Amino acid sequence: MSEVRKVVIVGSGPAGFTAAVYAARAKLEPVVIEGIQAGGQLMLTTEVENFPGFVDGIMGPELMESMRKQAARFGTEYITDNATSVDLSTKPFTVTTSEGTIRSLSIIVSTGASAKMLNVPGERELLGHGVSTCATCDGFFFRDQELLIVGGGDSAMEEAIFLTKFASRVTVVHRRDSLRASKILQERAFANDKIHFLWNSAITEITGNGKVSGTRIVNLMTGEESDVAAGGVFVAIGHTPNTELFQGQLELDGGYIKTSGSTTETSVPGVFAAGDVVDYRYRQAITAAGMGCMAAIDAERYLEATQH
Repeated sequence: MSEVRKVVIVGSGPAGFTAAVYAARAKLEPVVIEGIQAGGQLMLTTEVENFPGFVDGIMGPELMESMRKQAARFGTEYITDNATSVDLSTKPFTVTTSEGTIRSLSIIVSTGASAKMLNVPGERELLGHGVSTCATCDGFFFRDQELLIVGGGDSAMEEAIFLTKFASRVTVVHRRDSLRASKILQERAFANDKIHFLWNSAITEITGNGKVSGTRIVNLMTGEESDVAAGGVFVAIGHTPNTELFQGQLELDGGYIKTSGSTTETSVPGVFAAGDVVDYRYRQAITAAGMGCMAAIDAERYLEATQH
């Protein structure tokens, strides 16, 4: 593509696809570099029950496919490839994929984040079938079950407390003998009689036939192994924002792209960011979609202001 595009969206998922819907309807003729594994983290979830408008819930991949088609209907162009490099130092900006280079007057970054995983046997196979990285997304499906949560930070304690609304028992599995979480969250967790702790421990295997039924846990001090039954395993050991492409080019905050005030503007005028690549607090499909809408409107206004 030798022509200069108005807007290129790097990444897919709820943020990228929503940005594409808005940008396409504003006649910005967006190009979405959706990645080889398009659709973001929702491609790993089975049922989504908290996205407004779907009374009976919808499968994560189906929701992403609907958003993708909706953006295509208004003229969005897709490149099913990964961006390998970007140059934000000169205008027009350039984005390179294995298929070539695209030049654009504006860029929306929606590359998302990846949940850190335990990388133990059974984890990948059972992801979405009892292994989850989001308690607020999936907790509802585990009524009256015994659950394990892995981690010791704020998000692990928040998720453990949240899961007690549904679970009969929540056991926190933590590598150390003390938590990193803030004092107030620690106090709440310790005061909750549904929450129990396995200190100095790590999961070495997740077992189950089609769905999680248990785990193998090792005591890191003694080396002793035990089998612990569980209906679900929640991994809460953090997320890694997918910002490798933008290091040294955009201002980052703890690895996440920094945006200005209540906008989606980044440290480079004409570059906007939306979704989990920015948001370390909420990390929901609906908030990512909302930010995708904001980014498209911000890009449209930027282009109007700079092209006249």
